[in-house]
Amino acid sequence: MKLWKRISSLLLAMAMTAAVTAGCSTGELSSSAPSSEAPASSEAASSEEASEPEVSSAAEESESPDVSDVTIRIGALKGPTGLGMLQLMQEANDGEKPYEFTLAGAADELTGKITTGELDAVALPTNSAAALYNKTEGQLQIAMVNTLGVLYLVTYGDTEINSIADLAGKTVYSSGQGTVAEYAFNYILSANGLEAGKDVTVEYKTEHAEIATLMAAGQADIAVLPQPFVTQATSQNPDLKVALNLTEEWDKAADGASILTMGCLVVRKDFAEENKDAFNAFLDDYKESVEFVNANPAEAAVISGEVDLIGAAVAEKAIPECNIVYIDGDEMKEKLPGFLQILYDANPQSVGGAMPGDDFYYER
Repeated sequence: MKLWKRISSLLLAMAMTAAVTAGCSTGELSSSAPSSEAPASSEAASSEEASEPEVSSAAEESESPDVSDVTIRIGALKGPTGLGMLQLMQEANDGEKPYEFTLAGAADELTGKITTGELDAVALPTNSAAALYNKTEGQLQIAMVNTLGVLYLVTYGDTEINSIADLAGKTVYSSGQGTVAEYAFNYILSANGLEAGKDVTVEYKTEHAEIATLMAAGQADIAVLPQPFVTQATSQNPDLKVALNLTEEWDKAADGASILTMGCLVVRKDFAEENKDAFNAFLDDYKESVEFVNANPAEAAVISGEVDLIGAAVAEKAIPECNIVYIDGDEMKEKLPGFLQILYDANPQSVGGAMPGDDFYYER
């Protein structure tokens, strides 16, 4: 009998130990990742499957902050490359979007701030973006193209220019020496059998506004001008007219090999990697803003005047002529390299001394 009692006590203790052990094991599974072993029943499997998304979601939330919590600091030039952002600027001013904008009159005011980390993304000429990529050893990327060609050939009075060939022996005033404006015009001249400095005299001035003033005063007969200065000049003097759209002339010269991609948005690579969801949400907003501006030039022009980008009256007339676009991803990678190659062939330093690598292009 005593032996039977001892055996019974031992069996009871073993049963209690097994129960406690089973209870501890069940608690551990419910508070951590599911076991790699198959569940003992369909009910257990359902319980584990239901708990798994909650654990995964919590982990994702802790790693990726809400996009509305990330403030993106953006720089834009007071010109065509900033026009596509007008809706974003208004939403930021109204407190609807976490964006902060810095406007500048010259590109070098913005390039310094993005390289030092004071700005996260900046709208710039595309060749400046390539040069910055090279200068920073790949720490800046191009996120999207926002402006195609905005260059026009403007004439005064009785001056008749119906084709590029008509420029032979003429003097053309231009600004932007050493920029896309010079390289694009020279490329178009060359494609038409003309050479700047030999067949066509090009007089460079420092500012677009200076050229516009000369044309409006009748002190220059032919000029290469970008928008919105074309609109400003032609509004001031009815004797001025647009003779040629240089975007169309580029297309003829390139014969499909490239397009005149003049403006873009660059982003700091480390910022984009650390805040990918927030930056992608910004790009979605940017695309909507471009669509709004193109569809509603009058309303967008009012915003332009309010934020001191371009005066409202000029902006309303200029927006339809500014080729404001949103091109990213594969389409950008397809269309931009040919343009940059043409600039590089004309002057390697125009793109920073070397053609950008594949990592130049931001991938969502």
